[in-house]
Amino acid sequence: MTRILHTIGKHKWFVLFVAILAGGGGWHAARLILGVAVVVDPVVRGDLVQTVVASGHVETPFRVEIGSQITGTVQDVLVEEGQRVSKGQPLVAIESGELKAAVVQAEGAVAQADARLRQLRELTLPAARESLTQAQATLLNTQQVYDRTADLAKNGYATKASLEDAQKNLDVARTQMRTAELEVFTSSPGGSDYVMAETQQNQANANLDTARSRLGYATIVAPRDGVLISRTVERGTVVEPGKALLVLAPTGNVQLVLQIDEKNLGLIALGQKALASADAFPDKSFVAQVSYINPGIDITRASVEVKLTAPAPPDYLRQDMTVSVDIEVARSSGTLILPLRDIYDALTGSPWAMIVRDRRARKQPVRLGLRANTYVEILGGAAQGDLAIPVTAGVLTGQRIRPVLP
Repeated sequence: MTRILHTIGKHKWFVLFVAILAGGGGWHAARLILGVAVVVDPVVRGDLVQTVVASGHVETPFRVEIGSQITGTVQDVLVEEGQRVSKGQPLVAIESGELKAAVVQAEGAVAQADARLRQLRELTLPAARESLTQAQATLLNTQQVYDRTADLAKNGYATKASLEDAQKNLDVARTQMRTAELEVFTSSPGGSDYVMAETQQNQANANLDTARSRLGYATIVAPRDGVLISRTVERGTVVEPGKALLVLAPTGNVQLVLQIDEKNLGLIALGQKALASADAFPDKSFVAQVSYINPGIDITRASVEVKLTAPAPPDYLRQDMTVSVDIEVARSSGTLILPLRDIYDALTGSPWAMIVRDRRARKQPVRLGLRANTYVEILGGAAQGDLAIPVTAGVLTGQRIRPVLP
């Protein structure tokens, strides 16, 4: 025994080499008998949602350019770019000294026109009516004198000169009567003096409204709720009508503008639901819906513009923010599914899978349905519970394997 141990010790490296060969042969033999251990995926039933993934940006349906309606010098800018504003909130103040003076002048003109109309009602018209009453009495008296003088002259008791004087006085009384009637008419509502006074009053009020409006234009306010995305005005700037000073993105529905690959155009339809997330907030998502598909194709990019509406956009969304969108184009419930990694020639017309049959890898043609990001629907060729070998496993057809579930 001692000699044996001595001999083994003397040739220990040779003995170790022989042992390794023996062990390797056993392991190789085990592999030949039991097969190579390969991780496989079972065909299972589940829900599959097919989506089209694209990136785009946030955009409001329209933007409002805010400018000045008068020419003037900016006294103060009351907001900053990126600020959220409310409808009616002051944005820019323009120097208004001359405009205030114009309002005071217009108010004076209105007071003067009101006084003129009140004078007609309270003084001129009552005086004209009194004059008319007096003229009527004078005419009646003069008429009676003329009638008596005419009777006397007819009977020879009055001279011709007396009759002529009576006729003259009667004509004067009638003229005074017509003059008094005319004064009453022109001073009454509908008369020329009254209409002229009313016209002056209306014109004065219109001038006052114009002056007040121009004074109001000295303060530029927000036309609606929104966020100011651009500002090109500073204190001391001379502004004039027609030049945009601020750009407002109105609050409300926002649009997600995407460029969809032309090959996916047949999958997109109006009304489809989508799940979107901003790249700046990848852990938060919100719902959107396809609302517009451009009828034309961008030939330079081989894409089509698609817009989605977000009915309840989150507060963190900003104009032109980058977003990622998953548009749900199809859904299948309780169907057979298999990971895409198990499908050979998936993009060709003859896809197939390597299915485990009797512990050997067998090529099996399959018929595919919906495709999701990582899974595909199996419409034929494989049954529930079948085990499929991933493409990356490198297993050959007919090779004996030992399937291992993940």
